[in-house]
Amino acid sequence: QVQVVESGGGSVEAGGSLRLSCAIYGYTDNFYLMAWFRQAPGKEREGVAGIAHDGRTRYQDSVKGRFTISQDNGNNTLYLQMNSLKPDDTAMYYCAVARAIGAISLSASTYDYWGLGTQVTVSS
Repeated sequence: QVQVVESGGGSVEAGGSLRLSCAIYGYTDNFYLMAWFRQAPGKEREGVAGIAHDGRTRYQDSVKGRFTISQDNGNNTLYLQMNSLKPDDTAMYYCAVARAIGAISLSASTYDYWGLGTQVTVSS
């Protein structure tokens, strides 16, 4: 049984920073990709950033230069450092993991396990 648990969300003013964490429990030996997604009210879930087991990363264009994804493989933990936050970043943020090998996908269909999400609210 695999469990994915996000934390670190909150409310900040525009220009502020937050760091999200994602702890992954259970049989994790075969996970190759991990990613952060977000979903704002009335919008579809979108991929924000992904990372492969070898450290390669990929970002959605709107967050490049502001967000940084990282992982601690020894502790099965994923992070998302978010700087220069904007009101448009307001959403529920989800952590996801996949056994797929290959290119880093930001498509939700690639990922096998999901957390319940953590809310990020950015005020102007």
